[in-house]
Amino acid sequence: MPIPFSTSSTSMGQTVPTISDSSLMLPSILDLSRENLTASMLEMGEKAFRCNQLWRSIYHEVSESFEEMSTLSKTFRKSLVEKYSISSLTEVMALTSSDGTTSKSLYRLHDGELIETVMMRYESDGHRRNRKTACISTQAGCALGCTFCATGQQGFRRNLTVGEIVAQVIEMQRVAIAEDQVQIDGGKRTKGELQGVTNVVFMGMGEPLANYKNTVSAIRVLNDGQGLNIGARHITVSTVGLIPEILKLADEDLQINLAISLHAPDNVTRSQTMPVNKRYPVEELINACHRYADKTKRRIFFEYVLLKEQNDSIEQAQKLGRLLNGLHCHVNLIPVNPTAQGPFERTDLVNAKTFQGGLKQYGIPSTIRMEKGIDINAGCGQLRERAIDILNN
Repeated sequence: MPIPFSTSSTSMGQTVPTISDSSLMLPSILDLSRENLTASMLEMGEKAFRCNQLWRSIYHEVSESFEEMSTLSKTFRKSLVEKYSISSLTEVMALTSSDGTTSKSLYRLHDGELIETVMMRYESDGHRRNRKTACISTQAGCALGCTFCATGQQGFRRNLTVGEIVAQVIEMQRVAIAEDQVQIDGGKRTKGELQGVTNVVFMGMGEPLANYKNTVSAIRVLNDGQGLNIGARHITVSTVGLIPEILKLADEDLQINLAISLHAPDNVTRSQTMPVNKRYPVEELINACHRYADKTKRRIFFEYVLLKEQNDSIEQAQKLGRLLNGLHCHVNLIPVNPTAQGPFERTDLVNAKTFQGGLKQYGIPSTIRMEKGIDINAGCGQLRERAIDILNN
């Protein structure tokens, strides 16, 4: 449940919610890798097998406190309470869309920073089962300044820790399991269909590959078969196109999905909305994508936010088709979620379909992304922006 909050000021002079909780001052156990967790258990005088029990309690059973981990002795649980916290996230605001398919939570971190996490629910569409996708943040703010993105307009504050990234999925997992249980109790699912979160997308606040080490470490935790067990092919990492990190990611032996925030087929147009393009031009980025695809044998997804009269003409669609020709890829076309400070309007569905037709001429598969959460400002950074406005007025 969201809890009441008072306010304080960040280093940027913005007012943010604050909550006093001494347990949040303890280091989060979620920041420990399995190896470091084992070492900590040994230092505490416990046997190494306790690590597996604790790991399962945290990530598979998603226990909310050490006290409820009944497989551990009372003495051990007391020691854990004194040494660690589980999560450093405190929910301060939560909204659900009118159709119930999208919910968004605003979390306060231990230092007062605010991040957002979104849960998107999809019904079975004939070839895919029901899905629950957690969209998570990797940074508080973002330094890359994309002009159509609410987070980019707020500036960068810091990277999230591994624990802060993973904790978002754990929070969504608790919600998803509770929803599944309601359906099981109502006879709409069998007990074997308790699935929880099925997909994770690193598409929330921040640039995941600018927080490379923590992002990759979080992926490995999420993918761990003894824990949350999110399949690698159900995990998607989005990037604006940091070429050195893309090539580094290709060597990680992770069968995840890579999504490139492209949003324009040429350097002039892309540089107008994405300053990073001046460092990593379109041609160099697409060359890196070819190298990534060749190395991983994985299809690349391109995210293309449609901005009315900016990047949505049929000529730009055809230019994009030529640019991506020969690359194993799929394009997601996304009508923009307008932001308070952004100058852009949404492309209408007719123009979106015309643009899609332009791609089809070059054999480029594409999907016009389903709109979700428009009524709750589900685009990244928008709920934080809304909360700051409420507090400052």
